[in-house]
Amino acid sequence: MEQKLNIGLGADNTSAIVEVLSKHLADQHVLYVKTRNFHWNVTGPHFAQLHKLFEDQYNQLAEAIDSTAERIRMLGASAPGAMADFLKLARLSEQKGNPPQPTAMTAQLLADHEAIIRQLRADIDIVDNQHGDAGTADFLTGLLQDHEKTAWFLRAHLE
Repeated sequence: MEQKLNIGLGADNTSAIVEVLSKHLADQHVLYVKTRNFHWNVTGPHFAQLHKLFEDQYNQLAEAIDSTAERIRMLGASAPGAMADFLKLARLSEQKGNPPQPTAMTAQLLADHEAIIRQLRADIDIVDNQHGDAGTADFLTGLLQDHEKTAWFLRAHLE
């Protein structure tokens, strides 16, 4: 921890909450890079629609990244900022090699958003019930809702 806080959370709780947030920040970065990659490399008859959809999604992820890093700072810690750190912390995998076909791109992004949704559900419970941080639980709930909407949009493209 970088700063001593007097916000009603003990140092151990704050440290555990920062660890949760740092992993989400890492996942967001991996998903951001994957989404940009797919935006740049999508082809086919649905190019324009998917190109725009992926752009909207990586812009939303950029906002979530900034908000998550700021939440970590609000808790008195430094936010991780190196790609090597993100890759160590992330639970998602990056897209290596040649980009897949558009349907596979969409399915991969959907799977990643759904993985984040499942993780957020678990982490909301942990942050609120184990560490007593309603503020971060609320923050994570907002992220959950954003990922649910994105997953819905991606799912609609696969039907």
